[in-house]
Amino acid sequence: MNYLAHIYLSEGNKLVTIGNFIADDIKGKKYQTLPKEIQIGILLHRHIDTFTDAHPIVRQSTKKLHKNYGHYSGVIVDILYDHFLAKNWVKYSTTLLPDYIENFYDLLRENFELLPPRIQKMMPHMVTDNWLIYYASIDGITKVLDAMNKRTQNRSGMDRAIDELTLYYDEFENEFTLFFEELRASSKEKFKLLNTIIR
Repeated sequence: MNYLAHIYLSEGNKLVTIGNFIADDIKGKKYQTLPKEIQIGILLHRHIDTFTDAHPIVRQSTKKLHKNYGHYSGVIVDILYDHFLAKNWVKYSTTLLPDYIENFYDLLRENFELLPPRIQKMMPHMVTDNWLIYYASIDGITKVLDAMNKRTQNRSGMDRAIDELTLYYDEFENEFTLFFEELRASSKEKFKLLNTIIR
């Protein structure tokens, strides 16, 4: 899953959200020096990624992309699934998406010193350009995929994946909806477990 889903699956806990957001920058066991809630967020993030990568519904989605995008297919599905989360946000939250996103940006500002250097550098661009709201629209997803393609020096061709999104739109949305219910349940259980084992 991509940024929005990781943030959402943090059970509304501020420091868990920070941990979930920064997890990719915390390698190995380095998380063990951080505050408990941030540790939980990092381990929850890893659980979400493992659960997602192994799930048959997700593999069903990536299969539609594999011929044209190879190992980038999983990255693309993460982005597409965030689109469907944003598009159907009212099913999952009583807070309007723009307000939810702004609250998250405020959280980043308030905890700037806890962010790894790469994210400290990235955060102002994320906030100023309001990256997270992009996921809610096709035009926004087009921009995200284009930016991701540029990060691969145009090797991935991810900018063209908007074609598959259009072609298989309903299938992708149905797959996301089914998968996300299972992911939410799994994440909730993992969150409870982590709270009992991390001191």
